[in-house]
Amino acid sequence: MNLVIPPLYVIIDSILLKTSELRFAEVMAESGVELLQYRHKHATSRRLFEVSSALSSRLSEFAQGEQRAPRFIVNDRPDIAMLVHAGGVHVGQTDLGVAEARAIVGAPDAPQQSCWVGISTHTLEQVDIAERTSADYIAFGPVFPTETKEQPDPVVGLALLTKARARTTKPLVAIGGITVERAAETYRAGANSLAVARDLIAAEKPGQRARAFLNEAERALRTG
Repeated sequence: MNLVIPPLYVIIDSILLKTSELRFAEVMAESGVELLQYRHKHATSRRLFEVSSALSSRLSEFAQGEQRAPRFIVNDRPDIAMLVHAGGVHVGQTDLGVAEARAIVGAPDAPQQSCWVGISTHTLEQVDIAERTSADYIAFGPVFPTETKEQPDPVVGLALLTKARARTTKPLVAIGGITVERAAETYRAGANSLAVARDLIAAEKPGQRARAFLNEAERALRTG
C-alpha cells in the first residue's frame, strides 16, 4: 500500500447541498480536508464541466508553501477530470472500467501528483477484481444504511469491511452512512479513509463537523 490517502474523503453531492458547491468546498478546505469529490448524478455534461472547472481552479488556490492543495476528484467522468486538470476520477461498477478511465486521464507517473483512479465496490468479489487493476484506491460499501443514493446497494457492515481489508493491498475507503459517531469503529474495522457526504452537508456547521472527523482520524491513527 504505497499510496497514502487522506483519512477524510468529502463528497460534494449537489443534490444534498444547501449552499453552492464552491462555497461548501471552500469551507471544507479551510477546515483541513485534503480530498474532495464532486458528484451530481443528474447534471448535464456542460454543468458538470463548469462546476468541476470552478472547483478545480478554486481548490488549487489553497496550496501554500510546501502544503499541497486539496486533491479534487470528479465522479464518473474521466474526460471531465482530464479537461479540468483534476486530481482524480472515481468510477462505479456501471461506469467505464479502471483501465479505460486510466487511458483517458493518463498513466500514474508520480503517485502523489498524478491523476488518481478510484473504484466503488460492494462485494468481496468486486474487491478481488479491483485489486488486480491499476486503481489507486478501492471504495467499499455501503457500510451502514444510507439515503444518499437513490438505489443503494445492500449494506455490507463492518465485519465485511474487515474482510475486504484483508483482500487488498490498496487504500480502502469506507462509504455509506458514515457519521462522526461511527468514525472510530469504521477506522478500526480497516478503513484508511472515510467517504462522507450527508453527515457533513446536513450539519449546522459543516466546517466544525469536518474537524470532528479529522480529530477522530488522528486518534485512530495514533492508537493504531
